[in-house]
Amino acid sequence: MGKLPDWWGALSTAQLAIEIVATLAFALSGLVEAARKRLDVVGMCVVAGLTAFGGGTLRDVLLDRRPFFWVQHAGWVWVLLALAVGAMFFMRAHHLRPTERAMLWPDALGLGLFAASGTQIALQAQVPALIAVVMGVMTATFGGVLRDIVCNQIPAAFSDHRPYAVLAFAGGWAVVAVQATGGTDEAALAAGAITASSLRLLALQRDWRVPAWRSDDDGPA
Repeated sequence: MGKLPDWWGALSTAQLAIEIVATLAFALSGLVEAARKRLDVVGMCVVAGLTAFGGGTLRDVLLDRRPFFWVQHAGWVWVLLALAVGAMFFMRAHHLRPTERAMLWPDALGLGLFAASGTQIALQAQVPALIAVVMGVMTATFGGVLRDIVCNQIPAAFSDHRPYAVLAFAGGWAVVAVQATGGTDEAALAAGAITASSLRLLALQRDWRVPAWRSDDDGPA
């Protein structure tokens, strides 16, 4: 795939592994959502790409990190295209029905992994802790926001009232806390990812809700 860009050399093996798994997890959630909306293969590729790469790209733009890994390495784009086309034919051949629940599981995994890695990468860029956590939240949520916008719906991160971005925020602070107490990078990544992903899965299982805007016209709950 050619020479790695300079910022890839600064990433640990654990960070690279998490970025890879999170990218694939979000790509899968994008594919399921695109299938639910009955998009064609081009639409599936676009939605999967936006979901997988959108958050990390926004983070890297704000941190002024160049080049983006998917720009430098066409192999990632080929993997995404193959995954999209293969998933489409697989689901059609086996008559699988994509459901919202099927999308939520890989999305929860990607949320935790990207929140952790995004926060740690920002900390390595020597930004303040709060800004690093915000970068982690952006990394974890922006791809899903783009996915939902392209699929012509209000982003679920803002509208379904189940905690999402706030859990990425919690995962980011777990990374900060572990590193501030002298923990290893790997321990910090694990703490952040487990915190955000497990809380998200628990919120889905127990149907936790965050407060929503209510007006006098809404009537009783």
